[in-house]
Amino acid sequence: MQIKDFFSPNYDKNKRSKKTINSIVIHYTGMQSERESINRLCDFESKVSSHYFISKKGKVLRLVQEDNVAWHAGKSCWSKYKNLNKNSIGIELSNSGHEFGYSNFNSKQISKLIVLCNLLIKKYKIPKKNIVGHSDIAFDRKKDPGEKFPWELLSKKKIGIWHNLNKTLLKKKRNKKPVNESDKIQFINNIRKIGYCVKISSDKNFKKRAIEAFQRRFRKVLINGILDLECVEIASNLVKNIK
Repeated sequence: MQIKDFFSPNYDKNKRSKKTINSIVIHYTGMQSERESINRLCDFESKVSSHYFISKKGKVLRLVQEDNVAWHAGKSCWSKYKNLNKNSIGIELSNSGHEFGYSNFNSKQISKLIVLCNLLIKKYKIPKKNIVGHSDIAFDRKKDPGEKFPWELLSKKKIGIWHNLNKTLLKKKRNKKPVNESDKIQFINNIRKIGYCVKISSDKNFKKRAIEAFQRRFRKVLINGILDLECVEIASNLVKNIK
């Protein structure tokens, strides 16, 4: 795969060891043009960057070397890891995002992302559960890469996790609220096992945002932050299949 180096000054100057890299974080740029996005990722004043940028036409730019910490995740948490910049490779996909007419991701763009992710997974032995979106690791403030990102497609290429439940049967459980408090507790415990940093004791609004992030990734057709039996079953199935 052809990768063009395009320098960004926004990274930690100290090198990190290969063994510290254990996750990939996928973002969208959330800006109106690709030029504007690249300029921001390479502007020292912005204090923002990523290791890779993929254009809508599938052009891949390397902005920061992999052995440097890029500034893409910000305040974040996944499983036992906090502030994931130091443990992750950040990939930005060109997309206007929710604020500027959120659109479907381009097939050429996704094809290049799949190739890049597979290279990184092999190189760093990254577990499937650690292929995440920005909204997974910072659900209290981020929505990207959003509900139009094709997580199910990527999972078929062994990138990230997905459930193996029958969608027709699942749909019958949509909007059906858990009968027991134990279902709610089980859901929170299960998404914690997946990696989401939320607790039973977290406040109501924080848990709502965690549910929204889970829905945005695994139940895209209805993102309302309200727990139902469909979400409960998906989370349970994911935990059983995590590797």
